Amino acid sequence: MEYWICQTCGTQFAQSEQPPTTCPICCDERQYIGYNGQQWTTLARLQQDGLHNEFREHEPGLIGVGTSPSFAIGERALLVQHPQGNVLWDCMSLIDDETVAEIKRLGGITALAISHPHYYTTMVEWAQRFDMPIYLHEADRQWVMRPSERIHFWSGETCTLKNGLTLIRLGGHFAGGTVLHWQQGSSGLGVLLSGDIIQVVADHQYVSFMYSYPNLIPLSAATVQRIRDTIAPWQFERLYGAWFDRVVEHNAHEVVLRSTGRYIRALETERP
Repeated sequence: MEYWICQTCGTQFAQSEQPPTTCPICCDERQYIGYNGQQWTTLARLQQDGLHNEFREHEPGLIGVGTSPSFAIGERALLVQHPQGNVLWDCMSLIDDETVAEIKRLGGITALAISHPHYYTTMVEWAQRFDMPIYLHEADRQWVMRPSERIHFWSGETCTLKNGLTLIRLGGHFAGGTVLHWQQGSSGLGVLLSGDIIQVVADHQYVSFMYSYPNLIPLSAATVQRIRDTIAPWQFERLYGAWFDRVVEHNAHEVVLRSTGRYIRALETERP
């Protein structure tokens, strides 16, 4: 019996003798099945294949954790060091003894929160190793491929994890698409951890929003306006996307609001 992992999105499934026929997350139009068809691996194989996790400090109290060589979607997680207990934002498939030891050295983890189903990965393995709850928005319950009593489905528009750490449902990419606001980040000016619910683009003075990134399916103007209205009251100087280099260093709140305007205009403008 194995907990099979989809090689395209990195999601771990409930235990079975044979791998599932397909990955529902990758069959969805927001994702894709690779050119070589549905392929599977296991956590043990990942640990044996020479993959390892790298730790990089983004700023005081915020550590990026990413897998090298890249696996599946290739996102990195973010460890928020908080006096009431550290929180891991988003997740990736590889977890091993070295990773656990380094995170414990950094103060451990008391909660795991994930932006959307593409990053659910081996979340239950992480929760078991650190004896912690997982926070997911209930609107994305159907995408959980390995159920666990450790999963806490929160509802509504916000959920407070710790003092100054708040989950905010923006929707868009997924119905339960979530970002994490860290009030104490950036020397008290505020930080937003966005996964790719808000996507930092090549020009870091802008961000963008999509229903499907690999298949280039945009969101509607009304959805992007709702995202703007939801995030507008939350102040943040810096924004961290889903990869090490996807960071808006300054004036991130203004960047997000400006970008929603550009997105909506692009949808409504007929270009020659």
